[in-house]
Amino acid sequence: MDLTVEIDPGSGFCGGVIRAIRQAEAYLGAPDAGPLWSLGPIVHNEEEQRRLRAQGLREADASALEPGAALPAGATLLIRAHGEPPRTYRLAAERGYTLIDCTCPVVLKLQRQIQEAYARLRGRGGRIVIFGKTGHAEILGLVGQVGGDALVVEDAAMLEAAFARGELRPDVPVELFSQTTKDPQEYRALAALLRSRLADPALLAVHDTVCGQVANRHAALAGFAAAHDAVVFVAGRASSNGRVLCALCRSVNPRTWQVSAPEEIDPGWFRDGDRVGVCGATSTPKWLLERTAARIATL
Repeated sequence: MDLTVEIDPGSGFCGGVIRAIRQAEAYLGAPDAGPLWSLGPIVHNEEEQRRLRAQGLREADASALEPGAALPAGATLLIRAHGEPPRTYRLAAERGYTLIDCTCPVVLKLQRQIQEAYARLRGRGGRIVIFGKTGHAEILGLVGQVGGDALVVEDAAMLEAAFARGELRPDVPVELFSQTTKDPQEYRALAALLRSRLADPALLAVHDTVCGQVANRHAALAGFAAAHDAVVFVAGRASSNGRVLCALCRSVNPRTWQVSAPEEIDPGWFRDGDRVGVCGATSTPKWLLERTAARIATL
């Protein structure tokens, strides 16, 4: 089959993930390194997780910090780019663990912004609203900054339901934030809806908290997908950012397929003479994009 294959130059790890992986590799590469435990997957990509496990990285979840958990005394723990709630730091200190904190600086800034907004709203009966995926690691860290006293909404339907239940009222101030990896266009639409539901638009403060690197990628990726006959989007199945960006590609190019590894590629997706674009999420390593492009080129 005669195919032209191009890798999107803007795809691949975001800065926060690169920083976390480099710190993990630096620790694991030291001659006297002991085990390193990542609190949750260091990146939502199964292939990269396998590569790092081969270097000695182990995984645990936040429950491993609870009394009676199995982590060894004096363990070294890595906090991934998504961040953690304050309780994680407190439990780690109580149990004598060493932390390598790889929280993305963009997420750290957002955590501080939410704390400050909560202090402003607490005496006025106001609400913190966060646009994001319920249960996502970053969201858990953000909600934890205010002791759980924040409303997470995934879409317009959840926002309307919150008003119907009385969790949101049209007469109280609201400060709106977004998970850093969400679609900026969806965030703007949600902000407009929320503003329209309040008695006075001035009651709403909207914070620009979508990561700039992610926001810029949306427009560039849409152009990349439109410029190719077919698109192969590479992302881990658990990647929230991957689902968002793959859907974006598919909205402008219906011949878009998602794979987590090159072995999943189906030759039937392509036609002779196709220009095929290979792209991925902020959690997709460059080496995996390259392997995927090489696989397509052999068809």
